[in-house]
Amino acid sequence: MSRSACSRRLPILVLAATVPVVACGGDAREEQKIIHDVHSSAIAAVIREDISRHREGIREAADRLAPGFVVEDPVVRERQMRTALRYVQEPPRGIPEFIASPMSFLAAIGPDGVVIARDTMDPADDHMKGQDFGERYALVRRGLEEGRGGRELVEFPSAEEGGESSWSMLFVQPVRRQGRQVGVVAAGIPLWRWSQRLSRQLQVENADQAGIVLWVYIYREERLFHFGTSELLDPHIPDDAVRREGLARSPGGFTGQLQMNTRWYGYGVLPVPSIGENVGVIIVRSNPM
Repeated sequence: MSRSACSRRLPILVLAATVPVVACGGDAREEQKIIHDVHSSAIAAVIREDISRHREGIREAADRLAPGFVVEDPVVRERQMRTALRYVQEPPRGIPEFIASPMSFLAAIGPDGVVIARDTMDPADDHMKGQDFGERYALVRRGLEEGRGGRELVEFPSAEEGGESSWSMLFVQPVRRQGRQVGVVAAGIPLWRWSQRLSRQLQVENADQAGIVLWVYIYREERLFHFGTSELLDPHIPDDAVRREGLARSPGGFTGQLQMNTRWYGYGVLPVPSIGENVGVIIVRSNPM
């Protein structure tokens, strides 16, 4: 594989209306231009919509789940909460913002900061139950102590000893019942699932182009998050050093190109500070051969 040094500026969110084709080596200039002119703004819009929808969804979940927080018997409370946590995500009466969502969990957290239950019907599968999220996550603690909802990118330890941690966008909403605060509801979108959703979104929007390759990766600092992407292509995605060098020249983002075997790929690196610091997406496109 060879990688072209050619790159071009890609301002974040506010994109230029027209961008001249870069006259440099390689054969992915058209892909670079499409990423710059079309895909980057489309992905930014999906991310904004996802954040907005899940903020709305978590607020509605807090209202719907509030009665369960004041059930006195802890065994009954846990059982009923598990059912309710699943119910609010399923059609036809589920919360619309949660249906077909990339989030991996919805959890109820008591006023002591300890997880009552998450959205699994089998308690044996609930590794969150009993964990002190109030101690671990400042966002949960603020929700309990100050009654403020919000979102924040947080790290979750691996459920397996020695496993790699994961990063998720955590949404938190305080729950009030009968004039008092009784806990919080929390939902999480793992970055790898978000990457998968963004890839599928672009692929669906371009389904009429047979043979096209489209993937979206999410990076946080040196790590890449993705799922279902090409195992042959994955090792050649611009690494942390390439991203940092390109963003030092063009802080709003940049495009480049790489060649794997006989196929050329264009890519765009786009910082997304609305997700978190030193976080962004890498959009990869290869036109039909």
